[in-house]
Amino acid sequence: MAKTQPARGMRDFLPTDVRRREYVIGVVREVYERYGFEPLETPAVENIETLLGKYGEEGNQLIFKILKRGEHEKTGEADLALRYDLTVPLARVVAEYGDKLPKFFKRYQIQPVWRADRPARGRFREFYQCDVDICGARSMIVEAELCAAVSDVLVKLGFNDFTIRLNHRQVLSGVLAQAGVTHDKQADALVALDKLDKIGAEGVAKELEARGIAGEAAFKLLRFFEGVAGIERAANLVDVGAPGTERAAFNADMLGRLVEFIGPHDAGALGCEELRQILQYAEASGVGARIKLDPSLARGLSYYTGAIMEINVPDLAGSLGGGGRYDNLVGMFSGRDIPACGFSLGLERIIVVMTEREMFPAELTSAPADVMVTVWDEEATADALALARELRAAGLRVDVYPQTDKLGKQFKYASALGVPFVVVAGPDERARGEVALKDMRSGEQRTMSRATIVATLQESLNRKI
Repeated sequence: MAKTQPARGMRDFLPTDVRRREYVIGVVREVYERYGFEPLETPAVENIETLLGKYGEEGNQLIFKILKRGEHEKTGEADLALRYDLTVPLARVVAEYGDKLPKFFKRYQIQPVWRADRPARGRFREFYQCDVDICGARSMIVEAELCAAVSDVLVKLGFNDFTIRLNHRQVLSGVLAQAGVTHDKQADALVALDKLDKIGAEGVAKELEARGIAGEAAFKLLRFFEGVAGIERAANLVDVGAPGTERAAFNADMLGRLVEFIGPHDAGALGCEELRQILQYAEASGVGARIKLDPSLARGLSYYTGAIMEINVPDLAGSLGGGGRYDNLVGMFSGRDIPACGFSLGLERIIVVMTEREMFPAELTSAPADVMVTVWDEEATADALALARELRAAGLRVDVYPQTDKLGKQFKYASALGVPFVVVAGPDERARGEVALKDMRSGEQRTMSRATIVATLQESLNRKI
């Protein structure tokens, strides 16, 4: 007998699940469009060469590859792959349609992606991303706008305890260089540092050693980041809800220490200046108090070139979303660099947290219909369907009991669904041009003219709301 469970890391979505997802997506779409972003969709399947080499060594291993088909299947080779994220497809689109797009292409994209990852709480192999990106601008205004947009989304969804962690890839490069990590080992160091909040300093030290980064360089690197952690403890700054002045003072102190440690490293110094601008613009955008400068933030994707960002809430392993600047990615497809920056919200993790915290509006779990029309007998079926059509034409959500049955069973079915009203048109009611309306919440039943049923239902439903 075939298994009925979906594949591991995949899920079925029952009606309540779908309503919750559509609710979150609706909020995301409304906020992104309020910031002037336009919608984009791309295929689920990409050419494998489009994806390989864009995500770093660990990302490449998580790509779902699609074997060649037909007579080529026996080769065991792959020529296609499921979409890993929405950023690389965006870069391909910008390269393909650049002359047809605005000078500054602001797009949002809400579609599923696939990763051959190990499933865990809030982590799945198929999941939706809600991306928002700006292509064509180098100004740090972009980073500030993206932080403000995703912050508005989360606030509108009911989150009040999130932090946007901020760092910069060039700042990280400056820190690594000043610690003595050679250029050819910096990518390895970033992969290890990206796990600092998961495996701790001791775990990172072991991974650095395994990657050939040990001795004085590893010691300086870890001492710097342990010092950063000490600054955080000394500041006694609550991750969320801290007054803007306290957060600004903390960020200024952290930025000053970065500037001091990096010294004359050109790229690192430029990165520090860009961080200063982002903090300044974010403050003007009203999101400054949400941002925490975090020199330990690395983010594993290899295509980031500048600022990197990640959203965290307490008691969640991982983040609600993240992003950064990737000024060279489009150039891999077009042959010329086009600056770009984006932010991605993880729909699945947002839903997990909102479900656990009971943050969804009560009406999302309400009945699938406002009223159910009963079917008295075969002779009454056509009249029941006609009545349902009249009610739907008035804007009501109407269910029709799909077969003849005892009236008690029909009432029980409506009650199980939570449908608030049931309309009955038996032989006597039809003969008089009337219907009976039963309020399933109070048990009250009354008879009225069929001509008044629409107005009565609309009034009762408005009163309920």
